[in-house]
Amino acid sequence: MTVQQDSHLSDHFNNWPNVQGFDANYEVKDQVELPVEGHFPGYTAGTLYRTGPGSYKVNTEQGETLELSHWFDGYSQTHRFQLVGPDGDHPLRVYYNSRFSTDLLIEQTRKSGNFKPITFGQKRDPCKAVYDKVQTEYEPANKPPHPSAENVGVTLSVNMPGLGTETSDRWDTSMGIKTLWAKTDHNIYKQLDPVSLEPISLARQQNLQPDLAGEGTASHARSDPKTGDVFNYNLAFEPEPTYRVFRISASTGETTILATFPATPAYLHSLFLTEDYVILCVWNAHLDVSVFQTPPYSTLDAIQPFDPTKPSMWYVVDRQGTQGLVGTYSGPPFFCFHSINAWQEPSRSSTATERSIDIVADLVKFDNTDFLFSLYYENLLSNTSPAKARLATGRTETTRSTISRFRLPLIPTTPRPDPAQQATLERASCKPISPELPTMNPAYVTRKHRYTYAIGARGESTFFDCIMKLDNDHAPDTPLIWAQHAHSPGEPIFVADPEGTEEDDGVLLSVVLDGHSGKSYLLCLDARDLSVMGKARVDGPVAFGFHGQHVPAERGIPTGDY
Repeated sequence: MTVQQDSHLSDHFNNWPNVQGFDANYEVKDQVELPVEGHFPGYTAGTLYRTGPGSYKVNTEQGETLELSHWFDGYSQTHRFQLVGPDGDHPLRVYYNSRFSTDLLIEQTRKSGNFKPITFGQKRDPCKAVYDKVQTEYEPANKPPHPSAENVGVTLSVNMPGLGTETSDRWDTSMGIKTLWAKTDHNIYKQLDPVSLEPISLARQQNLQPDLAGEGTASHARSDPKTGDVFNYNLAFEPEPTYRVFRISASTGETTILATFPATPAYLHSLFLTEDYVILCVWNAHLDVSVFQTPPYSTLDAIQPFDPTKPSMWYVVDRQGTQGLVGTYSGPPFFCFHSINAWQEPSRSSTATERSIDIVADLVKFDNTDFLFSLYYENLLSNTSPAKARLATGRTETTRSTISRFRLPLIPTTPRPDPAQQATLERASCKPISPELPTMNPAYVTRKHRYTYAIGARGESTFFDCIMKLDNDHAPDTPLIWAQHAHSPGEPIFVADPEGTEEDDGVLLSVVLDGHSGKSYLLCLDARDLSVMGKARVDGPVAFGFHGQHVPAERGIPTGDY
């Protein structure tokens, strides 16, 4: 393992992710210029959006401080870094603004002294839970919810097809940004102003196609890098659990259901896309849907105990919409948040013909669902006893992750009914680093890629403590590492050099919290060797978020979701 670092790592644990990383309450509605150290290459000019939880506490009118329990439930905040290209004597400049998109939800909580009943993992007072079950809440009939009353902020889509192209004179239309939508694993979209980040409206998948009425979906839809078409699934629980895999055409805005099939309901945060197929893996985060009938509840309440005797199930769907569900595969049990990439290649099977192909899929794999339950704030805040104990002992083996590769052999050329074929786990690497929030050069989506980037948790903090680069072809067990003592990085976004010739010609942009100052900065790393090129410092903490999207200034908008 090669480490690229700015200063010597101390010999003791560094528990720097304090409350500033999770309850920042730092909001900059009016754009400000950030001081830049070093330099950002001119091709990074554009807009970097980031989203995720910004705060988890509310002081109520009843004199209580209500605290959300789970990191995934924090009140959504969106951040915007505008990188203005070099002009005359001016080097590239960086501007920043941010906004909570949940003002009304926070205000409702402040007045009522209660959380809304549906969360991802809120721990509830048993007495209050019993009271909530018999309590009714009056809402005027047919009154739609206000967008700032809904907590939607896991991923972002720029100019998402199918949901309209409403624009305003004050929006960032100069860069081709017409709409900005926030998404989550629930069937709801929130439209944000691309400049001010104010919440504007809400939509659901029924706005795309009436049959997409189920509540479950993936925060990470997948987009074809050539056509811009968007692919996702919709999961309906009744009358029986049913998945609908669909495509939104970037050219027409029309939505087509590609396949409909019954399968075990599960919490699936992402899916896979190849040149010819959409692949939905139902990994082992199976849901007891009866829990959803008795609020208050959380998604974690509904996730069943991990059962190692049940296989993961892989469903291969023709993305052209002519053959529907082509094949079904069963594989080893595991849990996953994030798919990385998938591609097709000539089959390795001894029974393969000249036309036979396999699908290869890379993902971040956990041995079971324990990691979901490790993301309570009490385990992440460095000043809590559970976090200190966890830091001293290190992560358990089951809460560590690997970058893993699966193979689905001999994809049928015509739809093949059950029994399922076998998906095989070919390799799993980087467990000592426990990678998450993986990214790659988006130009390589649907084809074999060499490099994977991610943040890692080596045990130097209660949260993530490094950025890693994995060479899948030559060094799958010896990743390159960037780390700096007491600095906690976020998801690294790859921005390609338009004049580059290699897959890793470009930079990584990551928002990092400096644990010493309690303030954050936008970090620019050379994607080839993870050396530091530049930093743009924010005058306050940017709370640890989830995902982002970079929109180039001159080379067109990104193709969508990854």
